[in-house]
Amino acid sequence: MQRLEERLQRNPALRLRFEAEQAAFNKRASEKTAQGKSFAENRTAVYIPVVFHVVLSNPAVVTDAQLQAQLDTLNKNFFGNNGDSVRIPSYFKSFFGKSSIQFCLAQRTPDGEPTTGIVRVTTAQASFGTDDGAKHTTSGGDDSWNTDKYFNVWVCPLSGGLLGYATFPNDGSPAEQGVVMDYRSLPGGSYSAYNGGKTLTHETGHYFNLYHIWGDDNGACTGTDYVDDTPNQADASSGAYTGVRTDACTSVGNGIMYQNYMDYTNDVCLVMFTTQQASRMETALSLYRSSLLSSDGCQVVVPKNYDAKLKTITTPNQRLCGSNFTPVITLQNKGTQTLTSLLITAKIDNGNASTTPWSGSLAYGQTSLVTLSQMTATVGNHVLTVYVSKPNAVNDENNANDTLTLNFQYYEPVSQVSESFENTAFPPTAWDVVNPDNGITWQRTTAAAKTGLASAMIDNFDNSQVGQKDDLRMPTVRIASTVDSAFLSFQVAAAAYTATTTTGNTWDTLEVLVSTDCGQTYASLYKKWGASLVTETAPKTSFFVPSSTQWRKDSINLAGYIGKDNLLFAFRNTTGYENNVYLDDVNLRTITINPNLKARKFLVTPNPTTGQIAVQFYQPSGLQLLQVFTSTGQKVKEVIVGNGAASNTYRFDLSQYASGIYVVRAVFADCVFTERVIKY
Repeated sequence: MQRLEERLQRNPALRLRFEAEQAAFNKRASEKTAQGKSFAENRTAVYIPVVFHVVLSNPAVVTDAQLQAQLDTLNKNFFGNNGDSVRIPSYFKSFFGKSSIQFCLAQRTPDGEPTTGIVRVTTAQASFGTDDGAKHTTSGGDDSWNTDKYFNVWVCPLSGGLLGYATFPNDGSPAEQGVVMDYRSLPGGSYSAYNGGKTLTHETGHYFNLYHIWGDDNGACTGTDYVDDTPNQADASSGAYTGVRTDACTSVGNGIMYQNYMDYTNDVCLVMFTTQQASRMETALSLYRSSLLSSDGCQVVVPKNYDAKLKTITTPNQRLCGSNFTPVITLQNKGTQTLTSLLITAKIDNGNASTTPWSGSLAYGQTSLVTLSQMTATVGNHVLTVYVSKPNAVNDENNANDTLTLNFQYYEPVSQVSESFENTAFPPTAWDVVNPDNGITWQRTTAAAKTGLASAMIDNFDNSQVGQKDDLRMPTVRIASTVDSAFLSFQVAAAAYTATTTTGNTWDTLEVLVSTDCGQTYASLYKKWGASLVTETAPKTSFFVPSSTQWRKDSINLAGYIGKDNLLFAFRNTTGYENNVYLDDVNLRTITINPNLKARKFLVTPNPTTGQIAVQFYQPSGLQLLQVFTSTGQKVKEVIVGNGAASNTYRFDLSQYASGIYVVRAVFADCVFTERVIKY
């Protein structure tokens, strides 16, 4: 509940959505309870595959036996055949709830590989908090397995005495669904009062939409856990109790149900769910997490005789910088028979397919990189489809792992970019987004803009995955060697949730990167965070939407990239869970100087003129005085520059003067330039 409450306090709009969804669910759960429907009616177990992610500096500290004991405890507690249920008082026995939800250690990975259901990761993190860092490799944790098909449990050290936390249905990113628990609360762990394995039972209750038995109302007696067969309770219980215990909310009769798994008493006290709690969890499973029921994660992998697997498409990447490319794939033998031959077919979109015969020798489980024939892409967005067939010249016995697709794009390099995100398509043509975690990323918004009606933004306000990087990449650029200067400019708006004077904080960061090898490597051109990034200086504790005055124009000199081809520029956001970042009016422009000006250093145009002239300087530093004389020596115009900042261009209007020859005189500290001008 702590994690959920932190998220809801931070975002009132999220609270409104969550509470509306919960109200609809509570109605459904009440209807089911009234009808007396339950999975447990026939006591036929439904099994959900579990993967334990053990994330510790020494993951061997947690043994397989401990995790099996934890799973056994969880199953007994849910099924209601836990031996300690004998401690349920007689007056609560009629409420004893028995669910048919059961759990198994996963027997296969999402890719169909055999597994024990236990993943061990060595981390440098001393501890984790409720920011979901344990759930992501980028922050020292371990990425989830497909949360639609697996119940993910992260076992790690938690800070601040926290035993665990869970995601409620409709709470947070799909990639973050599951339970995080402290390894010391496992059966036999070092938390003596909480080492009976009941922490996971409690948190799994939250995962299936159970609330704390006391309703989280701080003793007001007006809160609820949305089930009717648990007594009203003022606050969390702690310690170990026996006998009847009453409080301000239930001061008579049988007292509070401190034996309930959704309370906070010591593990030895926790021995029961109620009937309506079991029904509520089953309703949550059927409404929110039903995909777990169709998972094959509990099924042991039985190898086929002939099973060639297309494991990955290694090349190309998401972006091509040339129309020709050579696909590279990873082939794996998943059959018991040694793989000696195979056909590999590739095609772009619905175009003609190209088949490459492969021969070699791969035993079960072995892999091989295979380079296919060169292919050519036209300008645009495409889908590359690759599939394998005929292992050892027979039919493949498992077609489910034969085919992979890859979305990619190819566009010719451009010399100029001007993008204000006004078109509804996002990303714009020839742009792309790199979103490694498939979570919150760059998007178009019409809520704010510097000019026009739209901009690009990324929602760091709701993205608690600190350190996650997302790129918004511009079209591939060619900067001609003939230009004299090149600049990338953009409008940015940003705010921080935390005061920017705070030290030691992790900030949202906006970085502009450039790649000269089509995205294989990047160099940083611009990097701002905290006080240097924000355009709203005061802390913004609500969702930031900038006004038209809360923008700043930033510019980057690209002189070092003149003459370079296939340049790839990326706006990279690294979230610090602060607030939103917006971009608008992205412009890449080049400037080419008149070759006559470069040669002569000083130029007057147009010449001849009817009145208006522009006096241009290639390098105006040192300019002190600029004058215009008639042919008889009469001074008609003068600009005294002195020690001020000289400009590259000065303009004069001679239209009020007679036709004839005029002399423009430029006085520098060490020289004088003159130029004759004919006025008609």
